[in-house]
Amino acid sequence: MDRTNSNTENQDITLQDMTNQTSDLTMNVEKQVTKRNGESQLMQVNKIRTRLQNLLEGLAHKHIDLDIILNKVISYAQNGIKTTELDNLIAETSAYLNILHPDYGRLAARVAVTCLHKVTSDSFMETISTLYNYTEVESGDAALISHEVYEIVLQHQEKLQAALNYKRDYDYDYFGYKTLERAYLLKVNGKIVERPQHMLLRVSVGIHKTDIDAAIETYNLMSDRWFTHATPTLFNAGTPKPQMSSCFLLMMKDDSIHGIYDTLKNVALISKSAGGVGLAVHNIRATGSYIKGTNGHSNGLVPMLRVFNETARYVDQGGGKRKGSFAIYLEPWHADVFDFLQLRKNHGKEEQRARDLFFALWVPDLFMKRVRDNGDWTLFCPNEAKGLYEVHGEEFEALYTKYESQGIGRKTIKAMKLWESIIESQIETGTPYMLYKDHANGKSNQKNLGTIKSSNLCCEIIEYTSPDEIAVCNLASISLPRYITNGVFDYEKLHKVTFQVTKNLNRIIDGNYYPCDEAKNSNMRHRPIGIGVQGLADALMLLKIPFEDERAYQFNQEIFETIYHASMESSMELAKVEGAYQSFPGSPLSQGLFQYDLWNEKLPTNRYDWDKLRADVIKFGARNSLLVAPMPTASTSQILGNNESFEPYTTNIYTRRVLAGEFVCVNPHLVRDLININLWNDEVRNQLVAHNGSVQQIKEIPQELKNLYKTIWEISQKQLINLARARAPFICQSQSLNIYMAEATFTKLSSAHFYAWQQGLKTGQYYLRTRPARDAIKFTLNVESLMKCSDGKGAMFDHMNTKNLTASEMEQQKKKKRKINDISNTITNTAETVKEIEFKQPAPVKKTAQEIKECPFNPFGDDSCDMCGS
Repeated sequence: MDRTNSNTENQDITLQDMTNQTSDLTMNVEKQVTKRNGESQLMQVNKIRTRLQNLLEGLAHKHIDLDIILNKVISYAQNGIKTTELDNLIAETSAYLNILHPDYGRLAARVAVTCLHKVTSDSFMETISTLYNYTEVESGDAALISHEVYEIVLQHQEKLQAALNYKRDYDYDYFGYKTLERAYLLKVNGKIVERPQHMLLRVSVGIHKTDIDAAIETYNLMSDRWFTHATPTLFNAGTPKPQMSSCFLLMMKDDSIHGIYDTLKNVALISKSAGGVGLAVHNIRATGSYIKGTNGHSNGLVPMLRVFNETARYVDQGGGKRKGSFAIYLEPWHADVFDFLQLRKNHGKEEQRARDLFFALWVPDLFMKRVRDNGDWTLFCPNEAKGLYEVHGEEFEALYTKYESQGIGRKTIKAMKLWESIIESQIETGTPYMLYKDHANGKSNQKNLGTIKSSNLCCEIIEYTSPDEIAVCNLASISLPRYITNGVFDYEKLHKVTFQVTKNLNRIIDGNYYPCDEAKNSNMRHRPIGIGVQGLADALMLLKIPFEDERAYQFNQEIFETIYHASMESSMELAKVEGAYQSFPGSPLSQGLFQYDLWNEKLPTNRYDWDKLRADVIKFGARNSLLVAPMPTASTSQILGNNESFEPYTTNIYTRRVLAGEFVCVNPHLVRDLININLWNDEVRNQLVAHNGSVQQIKEIPQELKNLYKTIWEISQKQLINLARARAPFICQSQSLNIYMAEATFTKLSSAHFYAWQQGLKTGQYYLRTRPARDAIKFTLNVESLMKCSDGKGAMFDHMNTKNLTASEMEQQKKKKRKINDISNTITNTAETVKEIEFKQPAPVKKTAQEIKECPFNPFGDDSCDMCGS
């Protein structure tokens, strides 16, 4: 039911009004409800109340007022409303109250789950049969479950059924459940047939097949929220084409029509199967290059990339579940690099843009040195300067300078000119991503294979590619908050779960459906996997450790040391039984070199016996070439109710969008901490909204909570880069590191890039995130109250107090008054939410080399920049 279109006279009601309505509840409602069998009966409010009371187990009873929910439901319900619509209305109303307490969202999910349970089967076997026997009207048989998985479930149905625990369906919050409902639970004729527990057991059986004990162990770990497999695995495991891999990396097969369109076909097949694409185009000749076969000249990268752009739009992931996504990688010596940097911009000729692609630079150290030293930079066509993309480090520098001396470059410019164009594009579009070619190659366990040419869509996968090898990676993420009990983190449990997750991901390699032969060839040879995390910010909040605290640095390191050790030990144990991966000989691991050895790093703790593990790896090998790769976890973290990946919260008040609309959410840890000190009230809520989710200006909140609940905009970016550097020696792939700057400038962004490069990071920047030019805060506020409480004296917004003011002070008061008017003008009804509006930043001011050297980090001079807070 669309509640936005009913009872419009009630839509201006405020949260305060709602709390005041509880006494108006009328138990004898003269409204009819239409049952599923078509019969009508009077709405029984007490029956609804009893149902909600039965769903409150484990929730904060005293903070959930059922009368508020019931009043709104009665008010909005139309006469003759269907019971399914009534269920949705109850769930949406409760979710809408999530801003009062997060358990309203949990209650909303439980209502939605009970509704799902009414229309789905209790039997796993029956559910699998329904999916297996699905027949499509036009094409006939269209089984949604593979024959192999169907037979396995049929044979072991009693054991599998006994393992199911439907109570765990009630552990999701509303927005996590709605994410599952929208895209993850399998449907027949548009109707959901799976329950969340069915999905998790399907995935587990799809991975482990006849090893039922391993399947049940995996099911229990996922169901109990210790970890989750990645989205393609949840989508496709157990289906007729179980493409469970997340990431595919490839290079252009050849600089020819055959090579380009063979590559295009492969990326289309990968996208169809729910894979994200990272594509290196360094070897494609530049604009104006001679084409021997036609006696013509090349049009360069832009027209070709527009073809890939349209393919990304046309071929989505898994039949409309997610948009197709391609990241295009280019080295900055390519002669078309300036056109490449324009492709995602919001202005310019349409035929010169490819806005549905994502762009990345694969940056050699030599370029960074030339920018630093204000040196020259020569642009080449790869058809004329052969092999630059095939070498790295000193070999690259030698070949590059050789070509420079031979004078075969297309153009020589100041490196600073290209750097300015890069920064300008990032400030306007958030891209290109910045990855450092020599760091990625020098610290890779795949360095024995050849030069690595790109990363993936999300910048955390660093794997070798060639014309006959498409690199693949299977992902899973650990839910860090789950390991905390009574303020103590359980490293032993983390080690055990990671050990099992490694075995799962290794098993996926063997049971996976590969959309093209080159992907299977690569994955079987090198067997890389990627284990990441979600909810690092939530874990720190539960442990009462601010992001900028030294303890966060240590905790961050110990988490990733544990994950790396557990995954390496598990991979070694697998190698004892199944043998080392094919390309193990000659790798750093074969020489007993772990990732932290490649960083020349000393171990931060004595928690694990690395020397014994080193000896075992040399003796037995490892089953997987790569193991750890913290990814963004955008969708799966929402399912589990965690903050994304290893990032801080961007705000303490935000929106979740589902089909029913947008709902305001508040950081649940903040709410609970404020409740504990009796500070979670309308006044504080209003101030939180007014300050765009920041607690720093709310005088009532104690300093220790202000430190704990800093948003990402209030945390030094230098600290975030330092945390990335601290965990990097235990990350054998890379990490999806975003850079956040409220107001990005040429100087600050240059400073961040050079600092990340100097720290040796492989990924210097995934996205650049900037704040909106203005924040549209649409929520019901008591503005008079806000005016009184915005500073300690209650005078900040008291624009009527104009006695004894100078002309300058009077002008300041007028500005404050305008601010209040702006806030007042944004007030609508409570269904409106906090929204972040993307905007186009103005182009940065051009800087001279001397001005660049005023940045805070060597080689840029002194520490006097906003980025580090000094």
